[in-house]
Amino acid sequence: MGSFDVLDTVTSSARFVREFARAPQRTGAILPSSPFLAQKVVEWIDWPSTSSVLEWGPGTGAFTELILRRMHSNCRYLGFEVNPSLCEMLRRRFPEAHFCHESVANAGYVCATECMEEADCVISGLPWAAFPESRQLQFLDAMMAVLRPGGQFTTFAYLHGLSLPAGRRFRELLQAHFSSFVRSEVVWLNVPPAVVYRCRR
Repeated sequence: MGSFDVLDTVTSSARFVREFARAPQRTGAILPSSPFLAQKVVEWIDWPSTSSVLEWGPGTGAFTELILRRMHSNCRYLGFEVNPSLCEMLRRRFPEAHFCHESVANAGYVCATECMEEADCVISGLPWAAFPESRQLQFLDAMMAVLRPGGQFTTFAYLHGLSLPAGRRFRELLQAHFSSFVRSEVVWLNVPPAVVYRCRR
């Protein structure tokens, strides 16, 4: 890791901590996802066949950097970030990508406006276990409205939350919404440790 990468990581982490202090439920974690978790999240996607990708809750861009690196030149990217400060930071950090300051609940409207009627995959950094069931269902329904049949969805869950009611409920909702559901091994090199959910419509 070069000096620029180290500085960028430190700056992103500091920004993430500030945003967590301002709105812990909206941010969902005190630190950005580690490169190890980011790698585990994006490696499953069938990138050669992916022409459109949505990222939900990119935060400081831990997943975004790898997504943009793996996308082929004709693939379209659209990131949804509800935090205005983080959205502006993302636009400066990744000027080649398109970010909207919108809730993922509005994914159908935004995608139609952007002429992206269907997405091949959705990659999510949202704190799903922090949401009530009504919000989880709202966001999942919004995703099913834009994710094409056979499309891929991947997100993560913190290890300590898997046995909590919200964590169990989200896992059950994923199994009900998708024809295929797989959980990865634990990514221990993340704070806190996490697992990745891999789903196919």
